[in-house]
Amino acid sequence: MNAQNKQNEREHLDRVVASNRKARHDYTIVDVVEAGIVLLGSEVKSVRSGQVQLADAYAHVVNGEMWLDGIHISSYAFAHGVGAHEPMRRRKLLLHREQIRRMQDRINKERLTIVPLEVRFSKGRVKVDIALAKGRQKADRRQAIAKKESELEMRREAGRQKKQGNNS
Repeated sequence: MNAQNKQNEREHLDRVVASNRKARHDYTIVDVVEAGIVLLGSEVKSVRSGQVQLADAYAHVVNGEMWLDGIHISSYAFAHGVGAHEPMRRRKLLLHREQIRRMQDRINKERLTIVPLEVRFSKGRVKVDIALAKGRQKADRRQAIAKKESELEMRREAGRQKKQGNNS
């Protein structure tokens, strides 16, 4: 295999399949953690084809284990009977016990929630980036949007100034 094929294979293995843009809008992200996820074979094939929705997904701790609810992984077209899976089933997240305990402590102390940000492949394995997040009020969202717009305008103005400086 030549270097170009290896590079293409690496890019294929490390790619974002689905992202939860609504979570970044509705929550203030405090901390992000990468977690593995327990999937069936047909689920992995559906994820590989990009048939994942994170819009209403959330994670929670039950008996010292982290579970992801509300994630929709569409049924794989070629899986029938025993090989098929239920699209909205609860899925277990793979984290170290200490990571789960620390997250649980922060959730209880700081009134945070756990939301998935993206599902991606990393070295051929499905990973979920989960975030400890704090819900935003409507006014907070407006302030965040205003801040982003002002930063964008400042960058545009700096670019204009740089162009004018080069043209002189």
